[in-house]
Amino acid sequence: MIIKTYAWYLLAAVAEISGCFAFWAWLRLGRSGLLVLPGLVSLVVFALALTRIEADAAGRAYAAYGGVYILASLAWLWSIEGQRPDLWDISGVCLSLAGGALILFGPR
Repeated sequence: MIIKTYAWYLLAAVAEISGCFAFWAWLRLGRSGLLVLPGLVSLVVFALALTRIEADAAGRAYAAYGGVYILASLAWLWSIEGQRPDLWDISGVCLSLAGGALILFGPR
């Protein structure tokens, strides 16, 4: 279940970052407004993927997603924007992933 959960989170993160970057490219980088259309599709995929998380409450699923989003954002920073994450970035993502796992998988 844990691997399946993180697979859904990973899909959600890639879809969210891609969708948001489409708007960034249009509004901040001066690219075509047509990028908004695939961006909107990506954001719908993001929302649908988050509904697939096995959690007793939506808020816990969303809170735990934060760590995965931070990890995916740093991967985007490195692979797409060409800026290598530093020690503080890596330390922060490790803390956030641990916190997210505690929120989602902690005994209740």
